Amino acid sequence: MTDVAATVPRHDPKVVKALRNFAMSMTVFNIIGYSVLGFEQPWLWPFIALLTGYTVEIGLELVGSRMDGRPPRFLGGGVRGVVEFLYPAHITSLAMNMLIYVNDQVWVMIFGVTVAVGAKWVLRAPVRGRMRHYMNPSNFGIAIILLIFPWASIVPPYHFTENTTGFVDWLIPAIILTAGTMLNMKLTGRMWLILSWLFFFVVQSVVRGILFGTSIPGALLTMTGVAFVLFTNYMITDPGTSPSKPISQIAFGGGVALAYGFFTGVHIAYGLFFATALVCLIRGLFLWGIHFVNKAREQHEAAQALAAKEAESTTENGKVVSPPSTLGKEVVPA
Repeated sequence: MTDVAATVPRHDPKVVKALRNFAMSMTVFNIIGYSVLGFEQPWLWPFIALLTGYTVEIGLELVGSRMDGRPPRFLGGGVRGVVEFLYPAHITSLAMNMLIYVNDQVWVMIFGVTVAVGAKWVLRAPVRGRMRHYMNPSNFGIAIILLIFPWASIVPPYHFTENTTGFVDWLIPAIILTAGTMLNMKLTGRMWLILSWLFFFVVQSVVRGILFGTSIPGALLTMTGVAFVLFTNYMITDPGTSPSKPISQIAFGGGVALAYGFFTGVHIAYGLFFATALVCLIRGLFLWGIHFVNKAREQHEAAQALAAKEAESTTENGKVVSPPSTLGKEVVPA
């Protein structure tokens, strides 16, 4: 295997379509949220978040492309190329502003968006010969804000249905659930992850109730809220930071649910975001581990091939020399 390339490839058409639908859904939801539902952040903040995200994404791409000796990914495709390049930053920026509540401290929100977008260029791991980010951007930005600024919080539960009553309170999560399920089923292919996440969320809710006497119905009713539905369909299923193979999806989704159960069991608030960040980190370390193991295997095989070639050459010259043994020698990854 060759050295891991530093370049970041363009998304394939299917992923681009998924990102486009994610971006459109997030935009529509924010428009409805501010005009109808009762979002409590100032009207100007989504635009500040988007400007921040776009600036950081483009700036780091310019730096990265210069270091890699390649053209920036947003060039060469016209306006469409620029728009497609900015889909991830668009989603991350709107999600950050929509889900975090930092009172009137706009600079904290700007800091969170910068961390979220910038982490894609720092927290990366080799995947099939290329460096890919493994930390869910918006989730990571929110987690960092919650750790650094203890007074910050996630938006209150009524944030998404403050100005609605009755049937509409059920209609909103139903629409999000239907749209998100269709999106993940047809484009992202993350249904195994969703099913695993939901199954193990139920398991940890029941286990916590048995062990600690907490309300099992109360824990399960969490799954009916708009925030939970959004997290399930638009956060944890991020195609860029979640695995694609079914067995890996099951491990990822189940791992997030069990980690959430642990954080909640030890009375750590906002466990959803910390659990997702923890599982993403474990996955990133796992990817690096696979890379070093493969690298060591290649070096070992190359050393054996070279030794065999030298032995063959020596035999042809009339001297029979056994190839040197590599048993017991540690192969140090490059």
